[in-house]
Amino acid sequence: MTGPIEEQPSLWQQSDLLSLAPALVDERSPTRQPDREPQLPPLSPRGETARQAPTTLLILDTETTGLEPASAQCIELGAVLFHVPTRAVLSQVSFLMPTGANPAEHVNRIPAAVTRLPQPWEAGLAHFQALLDACDAVLAHNAAFDSQWFGRDPLPPITKPWICSMDDIHWPVERQLRAAPSVRDLALAYGVPVWAAHRALTDCTYLVQVLERCSDLEDLLLAALEPRLLFRATLSYAERHRAKEAGFRWNDPVRGAWSRRLSEREAQALPFPVQRVEQDGVAA
Repeated sequence: MTGPIEEQPSLWQQSDLLSLAPALVDERSPTRQPDREPQLPPLSPRGETARQAPTTLLILDTETTGLEPASAQCIELGAVLFHVPTRAVLSQVSFLMPTGANPAEHVNRIPAAVTRLPQPWEAGLAHFQALLDACDAVLAHNAAFDSQWFGRDPLPPITKPWICSMDDIHWPVERQLRAAPSVRDLALAYGVPVWAAHRALTDCTYLVQVLERCSDLEDLLLAALEPRLLFRATLSYAERHRAKEAGFRWNDPVRGAWSRRLSEREAQALPFPVQRVEQDGVAA
């Protein structure tokens, strides 16, 4: 069974700045069967009864002029306030922020000149702040990327809990998703049509429609909010493909290792051994 073939994104597929990073070569054997998706042990009832899933989520996405906040800026913000018990959209906002240049225009298709057209983006930012104040948690696809832009002028800091729909949510096995799925793959797995090249609010809409279809959404969110620790895979060089399939990343954040942040339950369910590490990459 051959591994999945990575395709270049077309206009209707998800395309973002992270796709500009060099892709890892898939060196799996064409005859090897990949590891089965691990089945997580149930949440422990002790101490979990006091915890509740978020009632309101702020689903957000950003478009930026580059990958690093030190040398780039956020030029578009989209956000949807989502009511979990009723699976309903309560409010939404999307706006551009002015920039002098956009080196990533070929990715996000936002001309810098368009961002400078007269429009009340400050009012949009105030609306976003009101939605942020009203939510219990913030959800983003690849929250590690989106979160780094907040607290940098003009975006406000975010102190609410973050949930990453790419890394923190353990999507049901029957959806047949690989670890760390793209927005496109996640949408298609839930029968959501992928109908447009992404902008910030478009990706939020895809995520909303996925969450609307989750009958077990509260359990998924509660599990996603479990404390996460950093683990490194302890596999031989010949077995490194197993770490990649499980969503571990090479050199990020632990240099010279395949690593990923996981809950204790997720680490215990893996079909290979892992070792907890501290932030500086030293084994715990």
